[in-house]
Amino acid sequence: MPIAPLEASHRAASDVELIAWVDARDELLGALPRAEVRERGLIGRGTFILLFNSQGELCVHRRTLSKALYPGYWDVAAGGMVGAGETYAQSAARELEEELGVSGVDLQFHEKFFFDQPDNHLWCAVFSAVYDGPLRLQPEEVLEARFLSLAAAEIDSQHKPYCPDSLAALQRYRRSVGL
Repeated sequence: MPIAPLEASHRAASDVELIAWVDARDELLGALPRAEVRERGLIGRGTFILLFNSQGELCVHRRTLSKALYPGYWDVAAGGMVGAGETYAQSAARELEEELGVSGVDLQFHEKFFFDQPDNHLWCAVFSAVYDGPLRLQPEEVLEARFLSLAAAEIDSQHKPYCPDSLAALQRYRRSVGL
């Protein structure tokens, strides 16, 4: 399926964004374009925000086909790369507003962990938030979104392609809160 022109231009702009480049201990080494970090197999920083409604259902969304990693996959977390000069918390708030149109919510930090796959080397910070208002999806990044129970999301992830890094973040969250 071809990528829409708006998505393609968003992808091109995303690839040149300066993001935090770190070492295996999450020590900042500098800032590099997102595409260079990915192409050279370097380590970046990412945020994962698990958005729940007050009934405890998790917001699950599907990524656009223009995404460099996991295009068209389902995702259990909003989030993205930590920009140059940003903290994890600043990145989490920005990403939640950009992707789902949610701002002004209390972001609870849970933990950091290292995610390592051949195409994705990332220090990850896991946050959660509760929100019952309307979502405003960013069309260049999110195709659709819905709220599911954790059990339904787990079953769904066994039958559809889901982002492995955000599934790892969800597992970390569940352990941290005793679920």
